[in-house]
Amino acid sequence: GIKIGLAVVIVGNNPASRVYVNSKKKACEEVGFSSYEYALPEETTQQELLDLVDVLNNDEKVNGILVQLPLPSHIDENAVINAISPDKDVDAFHPFNVGKIMIGDFAFLPCTPAGVMELIDSTGVDVCGKSCVVIGRSNIVGKPMAMLLLHRSGTVTICHSKTKNLAEICRNADILVAAVGKANFVTGDMIKEGAVVIDVGMNRLENGKLCGDVNFEEAEKKAAFITPVPGGVGPMTIAMLMKNTLTAAKAKNGLL
Repeated sequence: GIKIGLAVVIVGNNPASRVYVNSKKKACEEVGFSSYEYALPEETTQQELLDLVDVLNNDEKVNGILVQLPLPSHIDENAVINAISPDKDVDAFHPFNVGKIMIGDFAFLPCTPAGVMELIDSTGVDVCGKSCVVIGRSNIVGKPMAMLLLHRSGTVTICHSKTKNLAEICRNADILVAAVGKANFVTGDMIKEGAVVIDVGMNRLENGKLCGDVNFEEAEKKAAFITPVPGGVGPMTIAMLMKNTLTAAKAKNGLL
């Protein structure tokens, strides 16, 4: 029996980060993985964090290492991501794993884009030849999302803050993935009749309610498939994290 372990590192007391870390630990319990939490104070130095990553890289019982982002401003996120062993990089943020996504050789896939692909597949809609629009160009979601759709032979457009005629581009999308971080940014008139709409956004309104980047009530009337917020992409992201951790354990034990 191989034991599978995920180390989760959180620095400081960002309340949203705490929610995410707790849900990741809960998922580990549900699937029978061990989770090891390292909660470090806000004033932790970059070197202290790098030293911990080094220890975890060499810890036999840790298959996956996840450093919860964002980190406090005095710590360079890239330096920390680069320090994680690519074999244990279950978020798939290390440049080595990012490069592998570019060439279509997937060991680990970034959790949110992988979860989005699973959701698209669940609709029965074939990406091949479809017009796919991704709103947002972050390293965590937008860019890898576009790559995964491209590897499936979708015709992909990436939109961002400098995009002209965004609404028009969205209206032509058979598959629309919104990852822009602005509440209700995508309105019903931006959606093609019968489209697949995936809402990656997670925004807290002034009244405390969570909502996505898509105006759900408006979009629902036109989309053939649409994900809710919360409860759509979020749970899939965590499921893909568990999948990556399992993949890491299999690779380490020569089972891939």
